[in-house]
Amino acid sequence: MSVEVPENMEEVAMKIAQHQVRGEQLSVQKVIEDAVKEILQAFMDEALEGHYDDVKLEGQTLVVYDFMGEKEGQVTPEKDWVTDFQTDADAVIDRLEEAVGKIVRGR
Repeated sequence: MSVEVPENMEEVAMKIAQHQVRGEQLSVQKVIEDAVKEILQAFMDEALEGHYDDVKLEGQTLVVYDFMGEKEGQVTPEKDWVTDFQTDADAVIDRLEEAVGKIVRGR
């Protein structure tokens, strides 16, 4: 990925700093919640060889919808996405990748 889609807390801090230079304010929570959503979306796009499903963050649940708007699956954090990511970002990413396999196989 990239700093645009942070994969660890160092990249979260870098993204926040980049936006501060431009006079924009981002919270750690916003950056992490956007990151987990975008990471799951990227894994879904890769697994399906294209952008067919949409990932939405609904409360603390990442919900995957197919192109018809039907719910295909969901992923929930152990505690909450921010705490989980701050504690072990690699484990969060691994869990998202594993969830994609289950969602795609469940079709």
